[in-house]
Amino acid sequence: MASFQEIVKYYSNYWKISVVTIGASSLLAIADLAVPYAIGQLLNVLSDRPTDTITQTSIAAIASLTQQSPSKTLSLWVLLGLIFLVTVAKAPVQPWVGNWFHWALPLRARRDRMRGAIGKILTLPLEFYDENNAGRIASRISKGIANHTWTYPEIAGEFIPEVVRLIGIFAVIWLIEWRIGLIILVSFLFILSFTLKGLQKLTQREEVLDEYIENTESRNSEIITNIKTVKAFATETDELKRQTTRLDRELKIVINRIHKGYVVLGTYQQTIVQFCLFSVLGFSLAATVSGEISLGYFVTVYTLASMAYSQLRPISIIAELFARRYSSMIRFHEFMQLADGVDAVNLAAENAVSASPYQFTGKIEFCGLTFGYDRQKPVLQDVNLLIHPRQTVALVGRSGSGKSTLVKLLFRYFELNSGRILIDGEDICSLDVTRYRKRLAIVHQEVDVFNGTLLENLIYGNRKATFEQVEEACRIARVDEFVSLLPQGYYTVVGERGMRLSGGQRQRLGIARALLVEPDVLIFDEATSSLDYESERSIQLAMQNILGTRTTIIIAHRLSTIREADAIVVLDGGKIVEIGSHDELLKQQGIYRRLHSLQETGELVN
Repeated sequence: MASFQEIVKYYSNYWKISVVTIGASSLLAIADLAVPYAIGQLLNVLSDRPTDTITQTSIAAIASLTQQSPSKTLSLWVLLGLIFLVTVAKAPVQPWVGNWFHWALPLRARRDRMRGAIGKILTLPLEFYDENNAGRIASRISKGIANHTWTYPEIAGEFIPEVVRLIGIFAVIWLIEWRIGLIILVSFLFILSFTLKGLQKLTQREEVLDEYIENTESRNSEIITNIKTVKAFATETDELKRQTTRLDRELKIVINRIHKGYVVLGTYQQTIVQFCLFSVLGFSLAATVSGEISLGYFVTVYTLASMAYSQLRPISIIAELFARRYSSMIRFHEFMQLADGVDAVNLAAENAVSASPYQFTGKIEFCGLTFGYDRQKPVLQDVNLLIHPRQTVALVGRSGSGKSTLVKLLFRYFELNSGRILIDGEDICSLDVTRYRKRLAIVHQEVDVFNGTLLENLIYGNRKATFEQVEEACRIARVDEFVSLLPQGYYTVVGERGMRLSGGQRQRLGIARALLVEPDVLIFDEATSSLDYESERSIQLAMQNILGTRTTIIIAHRLSTIREADAIVVLDGGKIVEIGSHDELLKQQGIYRRLHSLQETGELVN
């Protein structure tokens, strides 16, 4: 569970410069107190009343240095010079000490934390993405980092310096008249206590609102992603109604619980502030009339008290903004604290290991493999299978028989419950996961395509591939058949998720992309199950060009895809029940023959 300490640690990499700049801003804020002090002393000089000890000592020292006698004129010039220093002379310095650093630091921290968030995205386990869609994740990250970025300048450049200035004001007033200082101290403690208590309640409500907003944005992302389905089923009105209901619920929380709470809190605060300021005016006036303080001190005390109480409003606004942002910042840190997946790569060492990749013959052994996403419900049970180098092996069976799970375990997406997977005699768990996966490639049923050019998608797994290598891979995968039909050929932007390409074209792109990494093991995960006959035939021809060149594993529902496989492995209930070639299995009265018969008669098999 994340806490306030995590928010403070957000800028830990820049704490030294942060302390220096906040300290400098605080000193400049305290320097502003010299103006009402000097104004008060000027009134004393103009009314022929004595100045205080500090002013008298300073004027005497300056008179000694300039070899002049202390006079009314010299006193006026000295006090005027003090006001010049803390106003005009300070003006060109303050923006660099304040605005420059108070924005430069959060912007640098934003870069660092965004990089860390991307690293977290890349190392989280796959099951996390089964439970959270892209919109929800992106919203949590962007909102958390944005609120951190906006909050720092307000806290470092305004809140802390203003608090330091308040402490300085209190100290000056205490020295002038301690009873008035005591009134201000008690009033501030009282205002602070009920303000913090009120903000704590409102922060809890902000957390509920933040979850509601995240759900709404998550659904928006789903609508955008599935817009074709929405339109196809004519559910636009239903989606709008659903989202409107969520927006109304959010507004109800904002208006009736949160915004109203802030207004009520501000009302109490302003009323108490004005009452306290009036009380200070009355006590100061009484002290002046009785001769306990001078007219200059009366002006100084009331001016400083007005400054102090006037600062409560901007400080409260910053505190309110922080309370509004607190929950999103905490949720960002909770995201960053999520445990990495067991398959997480070492991102820091990626460049180092890429220089010395593994090389395998492609011999794979599954030894006594048992696995279940829930250990009490195994998906695979005691699987033993040997795949020889450059052999083509097909995995078939009903849905849920464990075919895709076997491939996921080969990619080390999950830890085995028991057993081992060996490649060239080495346990894959003992290998560096990045270097190991670089020797594998997979073509999924739905090929992931990025919103870039066709060429950028082709070389995604091997940025160093030459154009000649790209053309050769495209020839084998039969991508060259449609490249010439695209407006800019290889440099055509294929759109988000490859929407400008057909399903068959995306599949062939996926095969060419897999070939360009020159894998030792190539896997086809139901690569033709969602294609029409013509597209399926193109993919089959592409696959035939690959068979025998490397170890190939094919998962298929359509048995016509795997006739040429060296061995067909039939799984049922998480166990291997049949192994053999296409002809051998047809001779048996087993599951494979039944599946084949059903497909031959046109019946659907899952």
